[in-house]
Amino acid sequence: MALSAITTAAITTSRHSILSHSPSVSNLTLLITTHRLHYHYRHSRKLITTTMASSSPDHKTTAPYGSWHSPITSDVVSGASKGLGGTAVDSHGRLFWLESRPTEAGRSVIVKGDKDENKEAIDVTPKEFSVRTVAQEYGGGAFSISGDTVVFSNYKDQRLYKQSTDSKDSAPVPLTPDYGGPLVSYADGVFDTSLNRFITVMEDRRESSLDAITSIASIELGGNTIQEPKVLVGGNDFYAFPRLDASGKKLAWIEWSHPNMPWDKSQLWVGYISDTGDVYKRVCVAGGDSAIVESPTEPKWSDEGELFFITDRKSGFWNLHRWVESDNTVAPIYSLEAEFARPLWVFGMNSYEIIKEQNNLIACTYRQKGRSYLAIVDKNKSTLSVLESPFTDLMNITSGVKCLYVEGASGVHPMSIAKVSLDEQASKVIDFKIVWSSSPTISEYKSYFSSPEFIEFPTEVPGEVAYAYYYPPTNPVYQASQDEKPPLLLKSHGGPTAETRGILNLNIQFWTSRGWAFVDVNYGGSTGYGRAFRERLLKRWGMVDVNDCCSCAQFLVDSGKADGERLCITGGSAGGYTTLAALAFKKTFKAGASLYGVADLKLLKEETHKFESRYMDNLVGGEKEFFERSPINFVDQFSCPIILFQGLEDKVLEAFFCYLFTVVKLCLINSL
Repeated sequence: MALSAITTAAITTSRHSILSHSPSVSNLTLLITTHRLHYHYRHSRKLITTTMASSSPDHKTTAPYGSWHSPITSDVVSGASKGLGGTAVDSHGRLFWLESRPTEAGRSVIVKGDKDENKEAIDVTPKEFSVRTVAQEYGGGAFSISGDTVVFSNYKDQRLYKQSTDSKDSAPVPLTPDYGGPLVSYADGVFDTSLNRFITVMEDRRESSLDAITSIASIELGGNTIQEPKVLVGGNDFYAFPRLDASGKKLAWIEWSHPNMPWDKSQLWVGYISDTGDVYKRVCVAGGDSAIVESPTEPKWSDEGELFFITDRKSGFWNLHRWVESDNTVAPIYSLEAEFARPLWVFGMNSYEIIKEQNNLIACTYRQKGRSYLAIVDKNKSTLSVLESPFTDLMNITSGVKCLYVEGASGVHPMSIAKVSLDEQASKVIDFKIVWSSSPTISEYKSYFSSPEFIEFPTEVPGEVAYAYYYPPTNPVYQASQDEKPPLLLKSHGGPTAETRGILNLNIQFWTSRGWAFVDVNYGGSTGYGRAFRERLLKRWGMVDVNDCCSCAQFLVDSGKADGERLCITGGSAGGYTTLAALAFKKTFKAGASLYGVADLKLLKEETHKFESRYMDNLVGGEKEFFERSPINFVDQFSCPIILFQGLEDKVLEAFFCYLFTVVKLCLINSL
């Protein structure tokens, strides 16, 4: 019964997926298992049909876990949320945001809010354009606004375009050359008003798509002819966060080189700019001392010319620092065992802002033990004050006119933008208003929402713990019998250097409203808990993550929150790899669903893009480890139902599907 939803989904989506057993399970066993699961499903549906009529708000129907009816359907889940790709404020104080729309095949549109927040926002981006960059594969930082002008990256051709934000009839004008296809991408740009140009990260794939050339370049904004971008800084593998000071004479940026990822080791540099716009002198601010392991990120200049940034030197936590230019030293602003930044997977992150009305104050977000906080740091007094906010998860901050715009969510709020107005001393929130929501109609399902419970559980390593969000089965119409424990669906997040967050997600509520328990795991290697926790995964991907997922499931069984005989696992991308590895190398779970998961680590390393091409060197190790931790080499060890979803153009898993199909076919032939 508990597997009925997974089995039914496998059968009804057979055009895109495959349900398989290992060679040790005979064809007869497969048929019997499928028959039993369908029986439970039909029985549950019959029970729902006969009892719904007699249900009332004051009386809950007793029905087995996994059989509950829910209005949160797959259609509701797939069409519920718009994506958010960043915010900006123009010279008039108007808010702009980048919105991706499922109803328009994922097209991303820059939207302009009105000063009168009661008036409807309008689209800036024409219908034939979509604002998105594929720089460094994951993009981000696809648009920038200065005055009444927006510069954005167009998804189809990856060229930069300039457009007026005021005129409804303003057509985008191309700024960069047409290379005959999306071969050169741009991201994370800033305006240089003193020289009328745009400074941006440029990724050039004309010579090689697997070994792109990345640099910081300038794009002319004036003139009647399109010119080739001018490289200002180059020679290293990767660049991010080019940030210009108010005088236009100093440029800060982050850079790093193989085999490091930006959260392993990076450097913060400052370059001095000549009258002709060239960088003629460079100073390494942070990351240049081999005795200090750090990964600086998010540089930002104050109006007075002070350089601030976030780094994890000494403490292992990303905290706010400043550069003392006179003697080229670094000074901490406020130290806390919390993360004031996120891993640099995408461009354009903005975790803090200097409050313009009071330059000694910095508005920031930080994350500690699974929760985000909005705070004000006084850089002169080295104090921190937490501001009240209904959001338990915060992302980017943008300064408005006497206010802040924050991107956030919680267990009852989907991803939203809130306008936060502060008092004169910026010490207290006087108004908190949501001005945009990714799912504005989601509240109609509120009575079905399961609230996340932050849990800390022991791992296989004595004395070490990991973290997760547990969602109990929740439905206002149903309850289960007291002697039944719920089936559990465990999710392993992607990345793997990433963090799952306890926010409202209809993908989770789909399951919990049907009587499943759900747990979202932050295994060792996840972010949000400092460098030491993040580095647990070094050389041990496919081991620590798998063990922690199994430990979490067992912890919930021992706590009486899950049925030990009905444990399932799922995950996408790197989480799909953890799913496959858990099913191949462990016997904890009874079924699994891998969404575009990695099956062959060696093939992934050989064919992935430049940004992640050396990622697995640190995560896995040598050739022996690549073989031993690749599920494709151990298909005969699978012993439970698996459902696999994969895009047709994904070459990494194509071989896995072919091999798995062959094994299943031989299994069936041999059982006849």
